[in-house]
Amino acid sequence: MAELQYTEENIRSLDWKEHIRLRPGMYIGKLGDGSSADDGIYILLKETIDNCIDEFVMGAGKTIEISIQGEKVTVRDYGRGIPLGKVVDVVSRMNTGGKYDTRAFKKSVGLNGVGTKAVNALSTYFKVESNRDGRSKSAEFETGELVNEELLEETSRRRGTKVTFIPDETIFKKYKYRNEYVERMLRNYTYLNPGLTIVFNGEKFISQNGLKDLLEDNNAKEDLLYPIIHLKGHDIEVAITHSRTQYSEEYHSFVNGQHTTQGGTHQSAFREAIVKTIRDYYGKNYDASDIRKSIISAISIKVMEPVFESQTKTKLGSTDMGGGLPTVRTYINDFIGKQLDNYLHKNSEAAEQIQRKIVQAEKERKELSGIRKLARARAKKASLHNKKLRDCRLHLGDMKSERRLESTLFITEGDSASGSITKSRDVNTQAVFSLRGKPLNSYGMSKKIVYENEEFNLLQAALNIEESLEDLRYNNIVIATDADVDGMHIRLLLITFFLQFFPELIKENHLYVLQTPLFRVRNKKETYYCYSQDEKNEAIAKLKGKPEITRFKGLGEISPDEFKHFIGDDIRLEPIMLDKALSIEELLKFYMGKNTPDRQEFIIENLKVEVDLIKDNQL
Repeated sequence: MAELQYTEENIRSLDWKEHIRLRPGMYIGKLGDGSSADDGIYILLKETIDNCIDEFVMGAGKTIEISIQGEKVTVRDYGRGIPLGKVVDVVSRMNTGGKYDTRAFKKSVGLNGVGTKAVNALSTYFKVESNRDGRSKSAEFETGELVNEELLEETSRRRGTKVTFIPDETIFKKYKYRNEYVERMLRNYTYLNPGLTIVFNGEKFISQNGLKDLLEDNNAKEDLLYPIIHLKGHDIEVAITHSRTQYSEEYHSFVNGQHTTQGGTHQSAFREAIVKTIRDYYGKNYDASDIRKSIISAISIKVMEPVFESQTKTKLGSTDMGGGLPTVRTYINDFIGKQLDNYLHKNSEAAEQIQRKIVQAEKERKELSGIRKLARARAKKASLHNKKLRDCRLHLGDMKSERRLESTLFITEGDSASGSITKSRDVNTQAVFSLRGKPLNSYGMSKKIVYENEEFNLLQAALNIEESLEDLRYNNIVIATDADVDGMHIRLLLITFFLQFFPELIKENHLYVLQTPLFRVRNKKETYYCYSQDEKNEAIAKLKGKPEITRFKGLGEISPDEFKHFIGDDIRLEPIMLDKALSIEELLKFYMGKNTPDRQEFIIENLKVEVDLIKDNQL
């Protein structure tokens, strides 16, 4: 065998845009098509808006205007505008930006000088325009390459910066912006910046009460045990309440306006501080899990030059607040210890409700203790020997991996379906959990059933979500069932399980349904996979003649060679989202209560089941 040559000719230096385009995951996390809230196209939008937010924080510009029309994104702020002589450098030269000068940006969201450069490099079209001191300067790029630079000109336009970009479809394949994800991002910006107005496609977003508004907007009033505790201090704000129906813990944490979905040092300190303060107030050594059970809360802090554990800034690694302040842990403990204690002394009714909740949680935990021990032992044995879980090599907790956000668990039913997915999956990022028949209808049941029912117990163990989402092993939980009546029923049963016991998985956009083709239309030269009757008709028209048409009746009928396309780059995921107009109890009642005709109509209209698949009395 000839020896491979390794000489000076093999050594190559990439320029800034080539490196970003070659390794986009290093800069923006996973790519995706827009079906997930952490897909790259939303990171591009976020990186652009972050610069506008930094201007607002520095007291320049109270309004941000955003337009998304198809693939084209425009973001306009009314801040100070990029210094005109640096307009091109700021968006195309690495390690260039105002955020390195802490005098200008003391508590900025981003300190790495990469943000807009990544947007530029990963867009087929990118334009930046700065209006400042009565003059304007603009530059246009294509995949990071400067193609046009306008000379300075006099202008009457208001000061500020305007960025327009079109994400590159060769990198973000068949992408589509979902308004639900964009609006959630924008709402978070307004919660963290009271007084800021964001206009998105003509709709205004504004918050008067910060994190209090966040909890109110994300939860039905009847689901909350007591009025939200809202505490604010220098560089810190928290909101706390407990759920009447939710079992596990729910946290929304932010650092310098960045949504740290993976938590970090500040969230850990927050959880610890709540436990210590509650114990001190009541003078009882309550178990930490009893205190935090059913908690719904949010924390936002501002630190000098924050250090995050990944480029997408989803987990805080900083231990110091900076600016002469104590550590993050000490700062949060001192604030919660004083302010929450004061609140409880002044609001005895809320204090009594919290204590009743803790006592109830303690009683339930003790009743479940024996069952939990047996259940954990069964889960360990079953996962090892019964092969319920075919795990992947990478998990969400592997912070150093740029692919961690791709970690996925497919939940499927039947040996043939799980076999097809297992043979065609990416073993690095995709795991498979096999159900045995239809899951139990858990509507109205207590947490005890999660441990007594083998399927639920094993699923909970696989996801590692017994206490909170902090230890969630997979970023994406995908229900993969047949597109028939039985498959729809299994979907509803699984959604009911998550709504009943782990609604935060849905709130935090971790739950999806896998879309697989209903038809294959092909001739000797071309093959089309069709997800609807309309797509099938279009494929037949393209191929003309009499193509071969196959109707896939179940996932098990799709060969592994074909299946790899449907869970690979061309995967289609439909996110499960909560309707904010309904409480969780109302949703559960609709899904699994005594309303069979209404539910059947819902399935036909919203889950796109073909009428010929619906059989009488199946649901």
